[in-house]
Amino acid sequence: MSSNIRALAAKCCFQVVEKGRSLADELPKQQEKVEGKDKGLLQELCYGVIRYLPELEYDVRELIAKPLTGKQRVAHFLILVGIYQLKYTRIPDHAAVGETVNGAKPLKQLHLKAMINGVLRNFLRNKDKVSDKPLPDAIKFNHPSWFIKKIQHGYPEDWQKILTANMQKPPMWLRVNQHKNTVDAYQEKLAAAEIAVSKQDEFSKALLLTRAVDVNKLPGFFDGEVSIQDGAAQQAAVLLNSQAGENILDCCAAPGGKTCHILELQPKLKAMTAIDVDEERLARVEDNLSRLGLSAKTIAGDAGSDSWWDGQQFDRILLDAPCSGTGVIRRHPDIKWLRKASDIDTLVILQQQILKNVWSLLKPGGTLLYATCSILPQENKEQIQRFLLDQQDASLVNIAQSQQEIGWQILPDEQGMDGFYYAKLIKK
Repeated sequence: MSSNIRALAAKCCFQVVEKGRSLADELPKQQEKVEGKDKGLLQELCYGVIRYLPELEYDVRELIAKPLTGKQRVAHFLILVGIYQLKYTRIPDHAAVGETVNGAKPLKQLHLKAMINGVLRNFLRNKDKVSDKPLPDAIKFNHPSWFIKKIQHGYPEDWQKILTANMQKPPMWLRVNQHKNTVDAYQEKLAAAEIAVSKQDEFSKALLLTRAVDVNKLPGFFDGEVSIQDGAAQQAAVLLNSQAGENILDCCAAPGGKTCHILELQPKLKAMTAIDVDEERLARVEDNLSRLGLSAKTIAGDAGSDSWWDGQQFDRILLDAPCSGTGVIRRHPDIKWLRKASDIDTLVILQQQILKNVWSLLKPGGTLLYATCSILPQENKEQIQRFLLDQQDASLVNIAQSQQEIGWQILPDEQGMDGFYYAKLIKK
């Protein structure tokens, strides 16, 4: 298995699509079996297949009379890996076909080797033929039908633009640790390392690189001088605007990027508490704090209850609510296949419960910043509209460009950022 990257990619994609595993969990397991540049190729193949899944599935259906099922199902994903290479990579056709066919043996599908070879060669022969058959939107845009309908309903003018943005490879944004460096000084370090910056966000000072680089090449990364964090996520700490001497809570904090950013911007807090229901993910908060030389109280706790709370109300609360993740599909294309339409209603109810509970922990006059990495109105402006109707002591601070908007909805690739939503509330 370890000698064939295509076999590893097929196994990883099988686990994601058929078993509902996360790509973030499955890919590292397979990457452990390869070294150097092969890790990058394996990532490219896995992300590519998951990104273009409906289109690749359509291609296979046109080429195979009878679907592969049962123990042979993993070979279906090997064929998807092969077709992805032939359509979307610069790997020479003969190498893509040969290596993919050879992947049958480590997957214990040797009896299907001739069939896999035939399917890939048949695809190559017909690759440039243009079909006049109209494709359904799910295949054309490589998104599930239920999601396309929700985006069409929420964004009738921009739905195609959003789906197209979701198919792009994500850019790399940096957050300079202003405890250790000014943004300008760090840009000089990047220039010396021949790493180009394409823009700086005016509000958050986030840096967008011209192209992504290996984390090992970032000057001072392991000394805590810089972090990788999307430009949209970097708006949170700036919008929260913590002041010296305040007691701050970061709710649903893992993996801790926003916790750390709050501390970087305001080192003179009275206290900083980060809670998350997942103990394993909370460990990543502690790792990030340690690398950056920062400290916070971390608690494994459920934001929907106050069993973890010591009774001291907070001056400001960041609630990065559990959500559908539909704003970060370009970074996590498996969201398209792991999420179901029914999940959204469940998430909306969970968000309501957490928002109501966390509001009770906020001091009168305090600020709560509600955030999601979703673009679905149900989870965002509609959620806040409902909260404002139910909660008479809550008022909305305008942070959007238009006075009519409820909160600030960032769409995928808007100003190069991920899809994100923010609403800023004051407790009267």
